[in-house]
Amino acid sequence: MAGTGGRTTDGLPRHGVDRATFRAIAAARGGPEAVRLLRAGQLSKRALLLLALRRAAPEDTAYQAAYAELRASQRADRARWEEVLLRPELDAWAADRLRARAAGETVRLDGLAEFLRSAPGEPLRLECDGLRWTPALDHAGPRRVDYGRPPAGPLDERELAHWGTELALAWQVLVRRHRPYAEAVAACVTTIVPLRPAPGGEAVSAAARRAFGAVAASRPGDPVLLALALAHEFLHLQLGALLDLVPLHHPNGAAVHHAPWRPDPRPVGALLQGTYAHLGVVDFWCAELAAGAGDTRRAAGEFTRWRGHALTAGATLLDSAELTGHGREFTEELVRTVRELDGPR
Repeated sequence: MAGTGGRTTDGLPRHGVDRATFRAIAAARGGPEAVRLLRAGQLSKRALLLLALRRAAPEDTAYQAAYAELRASQRADRARWEEVLLRPELDAWAADRLRARAAGETVRLDGLAEFLRSAPGEPLRLECDGLRWTPALDHAGPRRVDYGRPPAGPLDERELAHWGTELALAWQVLVRRHRPYAEAVAACVTTIVPLRPAPGGEAVSAAARRAFGAVAASRPGDPVLLALALAHEFLHLQLGALLDLVPLHHPNGAAVHHAPWRPDPRPVGALLQGTYAHLGVVDFWCAELAAGAGDTRRAAGEFTRWRGHALTAGATLLDSAELTGHGREFTEELVRTVRELDGPR
């Protein structure tokens, strides 16, 4: 596993993950330190995508001007540069347009100027027991990322107030009963994208591989479930960013595998994502049981169900022969962590 250090020919840092951090991430114990490492990798990836677009579209004077402005801010206002590059939807936007350019299509590149000019969403300031989280509620901006569910919004003042209240209550649950996850969420999640609930009214949540920093969710009306969604989707974001630095599985082929929580079989990459995120679910309900808060009967049932699912899926991954050496080490650490969560801590 490569260590960090050195720079590319374009002046960007080379990224890697040391073994201790890698294993901590696999156990969902990396915390803000791991998030900072992964965040740096995301900055470099997005900077390279925008540079590639600059080289692919020398005739697009509007894009060239926006790119020059962004580069100037890198020197004059580093925080502003990072804020723009880490807008969750910028990754998918740049990658989609780069693919289109490579295919010979004519596509507009004025989106970069939009990222420079527009706000990320409705700002929220949440604080509990000294831990602050300041996400933006993106309910009206142009979303270029598909979360698999229809977005909600634009929201009126009443609905915005409901979101602020529910997120504040969920933040209290995370901080007071799941502090390590709260610290990691505060370091990673910059944007909440409201979704419509499922057709039957069930709460839904999602994260996208090319939208680091964003959690999409509907309002469940239950702060515990919203806190769970934040922890669960954070792990999806963390694993996606890790996969940009360390390959954990071979390219998805024809093989698909049983996922205990879904009726349809999944390719190895999707199964790894689901298993890892459900480590967070098991961990969450274990901590709820330990705290003795709320509906302990529900917590016990959810803990038992998801622990069994995660162990079954972990065994399937280890038997698949589709993991890389690093992927096998990652999954073994993941499974070991789930096994150790055998009841209230």
